[in-house]
Amino acid sequence: MTFKWLLLTGVLLATASITFSQARALRSPVFTKDGELVLPSGFRQWVFIGGPLTPNGLNNGKAPFPEFHDVYIQQANLRFYQAHGSFPEGTVIVKELALTQAGTYTDGSINSASGRGYFPGALHGLDVMVKDSNRFSDTHDWGFFTFGHHAPPYEGAARVMEAGQCASCHIAGVAKTDMVWVQFYPLLHTKLQ
Repeated sequence: MTFKWLLLTGVLLATASITFSQARALRSPVFTKDGELVLPSGFRQWVFIGGPLTPNGLNNGKAPFPEFHDVYIQQANLRFYQAHGSFPEGTVIVKELALTQAGTYTDGSINSASGRGYFPGALHGLDVMVKDSNRFSDTHDWGFFTFGHHAPPYEGAARVMEAGQCASCHIAGVAKTDMVWVQFYPLLHTKLQ
């Protein structure tokens, strides 16, 4: 009888350990031995927190980021932010870009059944932020990566971008909100149901 209990306890502990390791692996970014970030997998199943758009049609044809920004975060990291007002170490935020559909009006908008507006078209790039205070202490604990600004498939790995490419704008604009433009993502301030 004692052997059966020991065996059952061992199996339960092993299962719990594997489950915890798998859950932790899902939350953690993966880096190559050269320090490149591996393209996050499964991000489209994460929580979609918003899709801001600054179209060319509203920016004299020169918007620096004219695509929709479909932003995803894992649920555990979203919940942590909602509870603490900052993101935990290892947080990965994915921004997938989508072009706007070609407009029929001079401002680039089009008509639809729901009214005139801007609507996403083809996917066109993937950018990622990773919070890691050991790797990225010089850019307020966040590293910024791009896996290409083109249609999928995206690159399999990416080097951290120089501070002047993305981090400097985040540092100047949103250093006090953990480097994220939280004002554009109301879900960050809403309790999940």
